[in-house]
Amino acid sequence: MVVLDSSAALAVILKEPGHERVAAAPGRVAISAVNYSETLQKCIEYGLDINIARDAFDTLAIEVVPFGRSHAEAAAQLREPTRAFGLSLGDRACLALGIERKEPVLTTDRAMARAQTAAEVHLIR
Repeated sequence: MVVLDSSAALAVILKEPGHERVAAAPGRVAISAVNYSETLQKCIEYGLDINIARDAFDTLAIEVVPFGRSHAEAAAQLREPTRAFGLSLGDRACLALGIERKEPVLTTDRAMARAQTAAEVHLIR
């Protein structure tokens, strides 16, 4: 299994460089509900119908994981160690999910990859 942040999810939907690394990921793919919302928001900003994004998530069988209490607490605890890298709540929600599930995180965000956390982060491009 792998965990996606919104930048990796957008790469898949928009067929941007790196999308093939996500499609080739072994096993299941998951995304935090926070990152799913960010992905849909970006699609709307780009003038895309969110049904295109929804269809892409369904086709790839991407699991949307609720952002519950344990994820909220883990994301909050990541604030200080990631502050210097400027990571957003969405970034920290993604990292929290990867840490909780002990699965690698896929992203295009170089700052996320440089942050020192317990998450295994891989750049897709």
